[in-house]
Amino acid sequence: MKTYGQRKDATVTVRTAEELRRAAGEATPGTTVLLAPGEYRGGISLSDLKGAAGAPIVLAAADPKRPPVITGGGSGMQLSKIAHVELRDLVFAGASGNGLNIDDGGDYARPSHHLTLRRITVRDVSVGKPGNWDGIKLSGIDDFRLESCVVENWGVGGQGIDMVGCHRGVIEGCTLRHTDEERSAGVQAKGGCRDVTVRRCRFERAGSRAVNIGGSTGLEFFRPPLASWPGGERWEAKDITVEGCTFIGSQAPVAFVGVDGATVRGNTLLRPGRWAIRILQETRAPGFVPCRRGVFAENVVVFRSANWAEGGVNVGPGTAPQTFTFARNRWYCEDAPERSRPRLPAPETGGVYGEKPNVDQLRAAARR
Repeated sequence: MKTYGQRKDATVTVRTAEELRRAAGEATPGTTVLLAPGEYRGGISLSDLKGAAGAPIVLAAADPKRPPVITGGGSGMQLSKIAHVELRDLVFAGASGNGLNIDDGGDYARPSHHLTLRRITVRDVSVGKPGNWDGIKLSGIDDFRLESCVVENWGVGGQGIDMVGCHRGVIEGCTLRHTDEERSAGVQAKGGCRDVTVRRCRFERAGSRAVNIGGSTGLEFFRPPLASWPGGERWEAKDITVEGCTFIGSQAPVAFVGVDGATVRGNTLLRPGRWAIRILQETRAPGFVPCRRGVFAENVVVFRSANWAEGGVNVGPGTAPQTFTFARNRWYCEDAPERSRPRLPAPETGGVYGEKPNVDQLRAAARR
């Protein structure tokens, strides 16, 4: 194993959690810290990891075929006040709180930024423990990417991937597996999140709301702070895109909650529990706009009549459903094709109702 030091572009191999803390604490732009195969005790807290553009600090598996497992801890790992950091081929299991927690250290004026998570697995988080515990928790992160990550079984009341006040991010090719538990969600973007894309992900019973676009956030947790917002209009989330994803189950695969503009397009929704989408308003403080300007287009929705409620769309009070756009979606009721037409809060353009979609494609989506 190479000695620890401040050399630029150094590669250091570690074999214990304590060695990892020391190596990360000494890392400079371009340093790669490789974790040897084995089990590492969770509860690892790292702060002020500062890489640079083109020279990130990397924490990665020494052997991606035998990824290290960070086990237990309140959080498996917490990173605060970071910049240009990449995590790759790591497993987090059995944390009693959040599996992987990355934040701005409470300094809302200086978000953490340029974070990449590749092939990260988080599983069995806060099992059987009520509370808002998440697989991956991101708070105050700008310019981030999550690629080919897997999050499964994150307990009661939490989210697979939870974002609060995060901006300019992409979640792509990830898989989330859970149950249809009422209080949980798969991916959530709230607290002032903006310009986030969820693309080509797979949701298998990923909570009651597989994608919660918006939500309900304590006013003191918005990033940036609400007092600094120009113009006077506030929202939980804005300019969010969900595209090319596959949803299996969930009470509502997609929920728009206190959103000011979001697009859901080109997705496949298989056998939702009650609704295809929900339009809700949970934050009602002064200045918050009603949930509005959502787009639901070019999606395939396959459902069964016994599980269908309110025509497939649940609209809550305090929203502006008439501002939503519905276009070119394909709706199919498996057991009663003549009942395929949904009850939408605004007219749909070019919708297709009752025509059986390509069964082979749907089966392939369900198997992937």
